[in-house]
Amino acid sequence: MRKKIVAGNWKMNLLHHEALELITDIVNLVDNENNVQIVLAPSFPYLKEAVEITNSHPQIKISAQNCADKENGAYTGEVSVPMLNSIGVEYVIIGHSERRIIYGETNSTIKRKLDLVLGNSLVPILCVGETLEERKSSKHFEIIATQILECSQHLNSDLLSKIIIAYEPVWAIGTGVTATPAQAQEMHYYIRNFIAINSTQEIADNITILYGGSCNEKNASELFSCKDIDGGLIGGASINAESFNKIISTLNK
Repeated sequence: MRKKIVAGNWKMNLLHHEALELITDIVNLVDNENNVQIVLAPSFPYLKEAVEITNSHPQIKISAQNCADKENGAYTGEVSVPMLNSIGVEYVIIGHSERRIIYGETNSTIKRKLDLVLGNSLVPILCVGETLEERKSSKHFEIIATQILECSQHLNSDLLSKIIIAYEPVWAIGTGVTATPAQAQEMHYYIRNFIAINSTQEIADNITILYGGSCNEKNASELFSCKDIDGGLIGGASINAESFNKIISTLNK
């Protein structure tokens, strides 16, 4: 059975006290009996305290928003996967469109990060998505297929099954525009079928695929009702505890 996940990507938001307050509020709001895995991704400086606050709440895991594509060495300003592992971080978001577009990360870079995350027994949330121009020119399926293949085709079945995929149409991130449920379901189905063709049906049936792209408490119910959408990678709505909890509750129904 596929795991239901709601992940909150806080991006470069919140000061220290605000971040700790938000984590505490989410811990207090969340129903401990729900069957949804909650993943919180604060900024790097807050990760250790986030792990400590959520340690006694197994349904809440902590994720980094990024990682280095090297294990260690003279890479000023970078944070390695072993460093994240050493403080109890369990998930890492890799390949987010903002990393691809703003910082020029390529599929080759993301592949190296993916290998390091898996090699250190952390769970990667691999982001894939197309721009508006790519969708308008009907290249969106081709773009997603290329991203998945170039980042993960070298993995064996065991490692591939450990990946979470987040489909995030670039044109819907932070814009207030959301893919329609039909558009989102179409792409999620395509991704699942693509994995079945290139790996096995069993892995495809069990891999968790999240939707990311202006998902909020108002549209989550319609999106999460789609057959192949297993949860969300939430941006802006995740830095409000009540909004985030409503999204979690929607998936838990």
